[in-house]
Amino acid sequence: MTHMTPASNDEPITGVILAGGQGKRMGGVDKGLQDLHGRPMVQWVIDRLAPQVAYLLINANRNLERYAEFGYPVIADVIPDYAGPLAGIQMALTHATTPLVAIVPCDSPSLPGDLVARLARALQENGADLAVARTIERTQPVFCLTRRSLLPQLNDYLACGNRQVIGWHALLKTCDVLFDGSTGAFSNLNTVQALAHPIN
Repeated sequence: MTHMTPASNDEPITGVILAGGQGKRMGGVDKGLQDLHGRPMVQWVIDRLAPQVAYLLINANRNLERYAEFGYPVIADVIPDYAGPLAGIQMALTHATTPLVAIVPCDSPSLPGDLVARLARALQENGADLAVARTIERTQPVFCLTRRSLLPQLNDYLACGNRQVIGWHALLKTCDVLFDGSTGAFSNLNTVQALAHPIN
């Protein structure tokens, strides 16, 4: 895996960008590769996440060679037919070599620059399995930091046909981390119209 400088974490963390969805609300296109102000949307996410982690992986199920051009390892789901974010998280925990793994989606180019550090601090302080970002409005379940040791439990959850991220979180010791006033940082650009919005 490509090595980078961690952003003041006590231990190295692997970051994973989930870009393996069907992009249904965008007409079935590969969202991460859509042009956003002159660059592929996933590049914006890479630029935000890479400085926060020691290693970076991209989870994708289409255009794997194109994603590889960004310079990071690309991992595909083993569960077929676009099983959702948990299938990507499963691969993240499978391929990561660090104890902690940070997860973000490919369609949130304004994610907070202190996301990983704050999630890591809360995880440690609460002795939690998983730390999840939340805004005043709601939790942001795909913006999370989890322990790689949860992989066997996630494998069992998926093997039973379960696919809901929130359902998996409910089985774990989780802690929420409030990003007050950061609603826009977690906005998902999942429609063609949203690609015209400015980046914060």
